[in-house]
Amino acid sequence: MTQGVTLQLGDLHCLVFVRQYRMPATDEITVTFFLSLMPTIWPWPILIVAQVMALVGRTGVAFSLLVLFISIVSAVGLILPVAIAVVAFGLVGASLLPHLKGAVAVIGHALLILWCLAIGAHLLPGFKNLKVLDQVQAGVGSTDFTLHLNLDKPLVFFAILLAWPRMLHGATQTKLVPLLAGLLLLPSLFLLGLSLGAVQPEFSVPPWWLVFALSNLFLTCLAEEAFFRGYLQSAITLRLGAIGGVVTASLLFGLAHFAGGPALVVFASILGLGCGLGYYATGRFWVPVAMHFGFNLTHLLLFTYPGPA
Repeated sequence: MTQGVTLQLGDLHCLVFVRQYRMPATDEITVTFFLSLMPTIWPWPILIVAQVMALVGRTGVAFSLLVLFISIVSAVGLILPVAIAVVAFGLVGASLLPHLKGAVAVIGHALLILWCLAIGAHLLPGFKNLKVLDQVQAGVGSTDFTLHLNLDKPLVFFAILLAWPRMLHGATQTKLVPLLAGLLLLPSLFLLGLSLGAVQPEFSVPPWWLVFALSNLFLTCLAEEAFFRGYLQSAITLRLGAIGGVVTASLLFGLAHFAGGPALVVFASILGLGCGLGYYATGRFWVPVAMHFGFNLTHLLLFTYPGPA
């Protein structure tokens, strides 16, 4: 846009037009970047809506949308027939588990755990997870970061929902002390990371934060919390009590991050302990999901992500 500016040189008045340049606002850059990805990532909103429908109890709608999502990504070549067979095996098997008893149930749950771990670690064939960010930096002090929109890991949430439907129906009277303890562990974990040099303070709002947030919440946190808190912690608690369930599930969550090294195992175990306390204290599945996601988003926005360069 142009704007008139009056300059006075002695007795001479001149009207000079200067062009004003307005830098795009951060939210405009974010939306523009997100919209630029839509021609490629448009099937994933169907999956996200399916997850939301499952969370609010509309199971029939949720699985109908899941079938639609799998059909679309299969048609465009992102899921191969072998992967569809893997998905069918896991989901059908999970749906049978609530009806099994005795040794057969134990074997079934063992197979479900192996299936979830393998598909969550991207070890099963036929899935072509879409790379949307390649070697980008959250800020000048951060290491390079690559992001894939997962096709496989989100399916863990649906399998657990079929095998362990009580996950979404465990609300109880809130226990304030363990809830506060779990919440305090999250900032304490950042302090630990700062003291060990695992992270450094760095405020940044990268243009891709929205796609990161949606991916992290729906394609990562939801699946991981369903497996480790909604399923494993609940099942172990029935055998070992609340303390045994929270601690064991937290340690298993840490060990699942062994590929990142010993430090990450420790950090993830502490994060798992915080989320586990949140789930134990409230019985509400969305609480550990929100804690996990809030921690990850805070890490991105306020600290070097995933670590200092």
